[in-house]
Amino acid sequence: MEFLKLPKRTSGNRKFGLTSIIDKGTPIGELENILKDFHHIIDIAKFGMGTAYVTRNIKEKIELYKEYQIKPYFGGTLFEKCYLQQKLPDFLNCLRELGIEWVEVSNGTIDIKLEERLDIINEIKKEFLVIAEVGSKDSAQEMTIEEWQEEINILLAAGCEYVITEGRDSGTAGIYDRNGSLKADLIQELVKGIDSNKVIFEAPTTKHQSYFINQLGANVNLGNVNINDVLLLETQRCGLRSDTFYLEETECELRS
Repeated sequence: MEFLKLPKRTSGNRKFGLTSIIDKGTPIGELENILKDFHHIIDIAKFGMGTAYVTRNIKEKIELYKEYQIKPYFGGTLFEKCYLQQKLPDFLNCLRELGIEWVEVSNGTIDIKLEERLDIINEIKKEFLVIAEVGSKDSAQEMTIEEWQEEINILLAAGCEYVITEGRDSGTAGIYDRNGSLKADLIQELVKGIDSNKVIFEAPTTKHQSYFINQLGANVNLGNVNINDVLLLETQRCGLRSDTFYLEETECELRS
């Protein structure tokens, strides 16, 4: 159906307007059915919370995502575990063998100094595409708006394709408080000093997703999306749900 006036969406090999899902162990049969119908509205797939390491058919799942032109990668927690145990060379060899082209460099669980992360990024960007993450999984750790902006801009300048704002899969850290409320004042000020098309905002719930769509437009990059919610998220982006119902009144052209 194409008779409604709706916000214009990016399509194909998107550079922004990305939907990044989190795979927490979706069975491959179920995954195949989901991707058959909804691959056109999924851009990136993160194997979250170390699941990639214990998934027996990980190679098969990776190939399935790639078959549908979806970019798979392993979440930052696994990267941090490998860093802590000084196994990054083994980790990168594993990615090569599995055909993974994207690497997330994060410090959400352990404190890896920015200078150290930049050294790692500078080395691995020669071979891999890098996504960096800013923010901690510890809700007690606070960063100022200036610190968020500075770190995001430094990481992008270092060659990262995108930067993720930490939110956890539960939406209780980073850009959220421990009760799951989004730090709206932080977001409103944060985006004034960054290229938001290069930032993926972790938004695991409908409420979180609606906020970002209303504030930053239909083509905001959203991450940690439940794989079963991608169609509902697309209706939000198109102003077809109550929370974003009047979106077309302010946005019917692509923001760039």
